Amino acid sequence: MGSPEFAVPCLRALAGTHDVALVVSQPDKPAGRGSQLHAPAVKVAALELGLSVIQPKSARTGELAEALKASGAELAVVVAYGKILPRAVLDALPRGCINVHGSLLPKYRGAAPVQWAVINGEPETGICIMQLDEGMDTGPVLLERRVPIDPDETAGELMVRLAPIGAEALLVAIDDIAAGRAQPLAQDHARATHAPMLSKADGAIDFAQSARAVAARIRGVDPWPGAQAVLRGQIVKLFRARARDDAGTGEPGTVLAIDRDGIHVRAQDGSVAIREIQAPSRKRMSAQQFAAGRAIEIGDVLGKPVIE
Repeated sequence: MGSPEFAVPCLRALAGTHDVALVVSQPDKPAGRGSQLHAPAVKVAALELGLSVIQPKSARTGELAEALKASGAELAVVVAYGKILPRAVLDALPRGCINVHGSLLPKYRGAAPVQWAVINGEPETGICIMQLDEGMDTGPVLLERRVPIDPDETAGELMVRLAPIGAEALLVAIDDIAAGRAQPLAQDHARATHAPMLSKADGAIDFAQSARAVAARIRGVDPWPGAQAVLRGQIVKLFRARARDDAGTGEPGTVLAIDRDGIHVRAQDGSVAIREIQAPSRKRMSAQQFAAGRAIEIGDVLGKPVIE
C-alpha cells in the first residue's frame, strides 16, 4: 500500500523477490493545467510490473479489508499510503501490516518526517520498519537504518536517497519475520515528536529568524511548497540556501552582497547565501544571473509573504 514516488523502490524490490498479490494506492487525482487526472507513482509502477491494483477512496468502508483477505497474501507493506488504517485492515492478513517510515522513531511521527527533519536542522535521520497499529506511527520498531543529513541537502534530495535504503531495510525485515528472528521494540512514547503535513504557508520565509533556521527551512520545503519571499512587491521562490556567520548591517531580509555564492541576505544573527531564485512566470536561475538583469540589488529587502 502506497502512493508517491518514495514508495516505488519498495514496490520494485518486493516484486523482484516476493509474490506481490495486490497493490493498493490512492485514487487518481487532478493536477496541472486542465486538472486532468494523474495516477499515483505507485500505480504507474505496479501496472508496468503487471500487478493488480485497487484504489479505494477510503480505508474504512470495508472494501480494503475484504480485498486484502481475498488476495491470499500473508503480510501487508505500507509505504507513504497517507491513511491511518483501521483495525479491520490491520487484522486482514495473517502477519498484519508493516510500515516503511522515513525517520528515527519515535521522532517525527506523521506525514512529513523527512521535511521536518531538514527544517529543524537535524544532523541525521533514517528509516524505520515498524509493525503498524491503530495509532499514528506508534507501533513497535523492527529495525532501523541511520543516515546523516548533508548540510546542503534539500528534503526532496534526501527522500530520493532514503527511498532505496527503505527498500533494502524492508527486505531484511521481511526475511527476519519469515525466519522468526524479528524482535519488535516498543517505542518510548514520551520522546515522540510530530511531523504534520506541510501547508503552503510553511514556505513563507521570515528572515527575522536565525540564519540556520532560515537556510534549513528553504531546504526543507524544497520541492514543495517551495520557499517564498516578497521582493519589490512580487513573490519569488528561493533555492539552495546556506547559513553564514557574517551578519552585516540593515534589517532582516536586506540583501548584503551578490557574488558567485548567490545573494547574501541578512538574518537575525548572520546571513543566508541563496544560490538560486525564480521570479513569477520565469524559469529558475542562479541568483547571480537574476541580479545581472537588475531584478535584485544590494539594499533590496526580502519580506515574509502572507500565504493562505
